[in-house]
Amino acid sequence: MKKEVKDTIIVELGEKLKAFPHFYLVDLHGLNAEQTSDLRRKCFKNEIKLIVVKNTLLHKAFEASEIDYSPLYDALKGNTAMMFCNVANAPAKLLKEYKDKKKEIPALKAAYAEESFFVGADKLPELVAIKSKSELIADVVALLQSPIKNVVSGLNAGGKIHGLLDAIAERNQ
Repeated sequence: MKKEVKDTIIVELGEKLKAFPHFYLVDLHGLNAEQTSDLRRKCFKNEIKLIVVKNTLLHKAFEASEIDYSPLYDALKGNTAMMFCNVANAPAKLLKEYKDKKKEIPALKAAYAEESFFVGADKLPELVAIKSKSELIADVVALLQSPIKNVVSGLNAGGKIHGLLDAIAERNQ
């Protein structure tokens, strides 16, 4: 590969690192063409961009980046694919789906999600548990609605209690 082509690839990887807030490093070694196409379709459906990269070029893109990606350097061995996404847990859920089917491939090598580093396949459950922005907003809205529902419920019950008290008062007279 010519040096100009390598430089172009490094620049493109750097742009992707800036464009996407989260990415996963995955080992796809052992997938045949059909399985790879299936994985790519699932990634596209879940708005995940999947690309296969050369470790040395990715290492250089990491070094050129403003963020210190040095914790991920040890994961740059063997076959490496990158899964870029805007939702931190989307690739983790996809990888978990494969793992639940007793498939060892694709295997998580490392990830950068929510400005944190996750190195090793054992970090997959932690990555699946990360909540997306929309999930967090839904949780906050539910928490905010809960006290209001309790107040409204109490007020409705207060009207019923008032009616019961009036009925008891009338009986006693």
